[in-house]
Amino acid sequence: MSRQLLSMALAPLLGLFILGIGNGFLASLITLRLDAAGESVTTIGWVSAAYYIGLAIGALFNDRLLLRIGHIRAYACFASLVAVTVLLQGLWLNAPLWFTLRLIGGWATLGVYLVIESWLLTAADTRVRGRLLALYMIALYGAGVIGQLLLGVADRAGASQPFMVIAMLASLSVLPLGMIPRVSPLIEQAEPLSPWRLITVTPTGVMGCFGSGLAVSAIYSLLPLYLQRSGFEVQQIGEMMAIVILGGMLLQYPIGRWSDRHDRQIVLILIGVVLALLCGGVILLPNLPGLLAAMLFLVGGGVFAIYPVAVSHAADRAPAGALVRMSQGLLLINALGATLSPPLITPLMIHVGDVGLFVALAGLGVALVVFFVWRRSRRPAPVPVAPFTSNPQQSVVGAELSVTDELVQGAIEHEHQEDLSQVVPDVETALPDDVVTADCHNDQAATAATSER
Repeated sequence: MSRQLLSMALAPLLGLFILGIGNGFLASLITLRLDAAGESVTTIGWVSAAYYIGLAIGALFNDRLLLRIGHIRAYACFASLVAVTVLLQGLWLNAPLWFTLRLIGGWATLGVYLVIESWLLTAADTRVRGRLLALYMIALYGAGVIGQLLLGVADRAGASQPFMVIAMLASLSVLPLGMIPRVSPLIEQAEPLSPWRLITVTPTGVMGCFGSGLAVSAIYSLLPLYLQRSGFEVQQIGEMMAIVILGGMLLQYPIGRWSDRHDRQIVLILIGVVLALLCGGVILLPNLPGLLAAMLFLVGGGVFAIYPVAVSHAADRAPAGALVRMSQGLLLINALGATLSPPLITPLMIHVGDVGLFVALAGLGVALVVFFVWRRSRRPAPVPVAPFTSNPQQSVVGAELSVTDELVQGAIEHEHQEDLSQVVPDVETALPDDVVTADCHNDQAATAATSER
């Protein structure tokens, strides 16, 4: 990667890293503080879901606001709003208030991601987007790991100090973008494919992304609660959460590259099987810290790999002109799953105990396996058209980062091999080579017949 490209991408990535530390810290902190205050599991689940509701709303509407006021001002507004909502949570511990603040915070956080990702999109062409996305993931997951480790510091601080630190991080994240002399990049309004069209094009991709949203949201929102009620100290909870995110960061790419050499549906089936077995192990085996850490590392690797493998599977069948819209639509499906996860899982935790979290994750793994096996029996998976590209959950505009030049070229070649004109009717596709050849022969025959007459 050239020095010029790195300098253009450094500011938004640094802003993402600073904000991400506080964001990862806050997610677990809220769960632990609500539990310590005696709030019910159901209340904790709904407050956690509020953040993902805000993300979904932001994914649908924030790009329009960004087009009106520009990137720098939009980033400053969104980051300031994040800081204000966090400070208010530090002043008053009230569940209904926190629900509202988390919803607003999720909406503003998505706006921050939108600015950063659209900035990266204009930093370079599609040939280097894979490298930019790799840097993006390092910043995102690295910040998440550091944020979780800060939980131990929060345990030794007072009631409001951790929220003050998170608010300061949100404010500091404005500086990298605000100080660089560059004109704001231009973006187009996102137009994701509708859920019905996505189900028609790629049922496996839709179910994989939805299941990934359910699992990842449960990990972030409810795993700290499970660990606290299992007797772990706050510092140990932060370390365990960091291990989960580290597993997602380190194992996602090897699993994705493995899916390049095998049927992606088989890979998704095996991830579901392993997820169910690991969660069963957490339920049945002794709750030893070392053993639990090893299993959570693998759970994180599997859970965080479902989404990118499912998106890659969907991209193997999509026409080149629909890749961006399809990725944006699948991201919204993922956000829907993340929103529904805490309200769906918390009743089970009330009924069977805190271990209900892993009962739910094991059941999700089994459900995914059954669905993927059924889809494989109905329609075999397409051949991969391009190497695997990691796909972190991001904004609908940032989803275009994963559409690399290799993926576009592979999709165009696939269009020449298979008739995809009915996959997404409103997108122009190339005719298969055999159809083009037949048409040429027909044209030549018609010309010859005309000449004879």
